[in-house]
Amino acid sequence: MKKDDMTEMDDELRPEYDLRVLLKDGVRGKYVERYRAGTNLVLLDPDVAKAFPDETAVNEALRLVIQLGEIQRRQRLDLTRA
Repeated sequence: MKKDDMTEMDDELRPEYDLRVLLKDGVRGKYVERYRAGTNLVLLDPDVAKAFPDETAVNEALRLVIQLGEIQRRQRLDLTRA
């Protein structure tokens, strides 16, 4: 059954619930900013977490790893061209 085909009589909501009352205080887009921001949570093992005092230290270490990987990639490209 398509949504357009539904009438009030086809509604499966119990009669004691009135959508007009239930939805009257609803706020459109109330959580949209949280949804857009999203989260990218990574859980560290306890031994790894001990090495980093905070999230900034973790991010700096990961950026360094990325830079080292780029350096190695460039060096490999230079060796194959030579």
